[in-house]
Amino acid sequence: MRIALINENSQAAKNAMIEKALRKVTEPMGHKVFNYGMYAADDAAQLTYVQNGILAATLLNGKAADYVVTGCGTGEGAMLALNSFPGVICGHVEDPLDAYTFAQINDGNAVAMPFALKNGWGQELNLEYTFEKLFGFGSGNGYPAERVEPEQRNKKILDAVRATAFRPFPELLRDLDRDLVKGAFASEHFQEYFFAEATDAEVIAAVKEILA
Repeated sequence: MRIALINENSQAAKNAMIEKALRKVTEPMGHKVFNYGMYAADDAAQLTYVQNGILAATLLNGKAADYVVTGCGTGEGAMLALNSFPGVICGHVEDPLDAYTFAQINDGNAVAMPFALKNGWGQELNLEYTFEKLFGFGSGNGYPAERVEPEQRNKKILDAVRATAFRPFPELLRDLDRDLVKGAFASEHFQEYFFAEATDAEVIAAVKEILA
């Protein structure tokens, strides 16, 4: 699995700590981490949590990433931003129990974490334990055991409803404010990682058009 890490400006100073915990846990599982920044609070490319949503949706719809780990101070704004787009099911995850139940019950492809709220001493340990539960036990298997069938059925219903509710992502992307989108794509390694990994031709074409 290709996991993309995205940080917005209020929590950019924690990017290295989050990346370290994510790599420590997931790379031995065979996953690959791509850090899209922000890398530091004073980065030239400043991301808002709204731009986190644009970037995450571009990576997931463009097939440049299979999963996105992001967040903000509380995690709420990032979650709302990501869930504003087709092809993204983002959960608000604070701890290992949240991570496990979201993965098994909701079977999403992104999490928004509170990197400031309720985080202090031991934050890196909570991140490690949370990533273990998020990525170490598969996804969509249901929990508890007697709820597996209805949960999997409800996930299919949710996917069908969302497919009806949203416009095609490339069309939506082109209609967003151009400067806002360019800002979401301005991180140091965006073009390097995205164009090497993305496979959806329509999303790739839309990104190239915006960057031109």
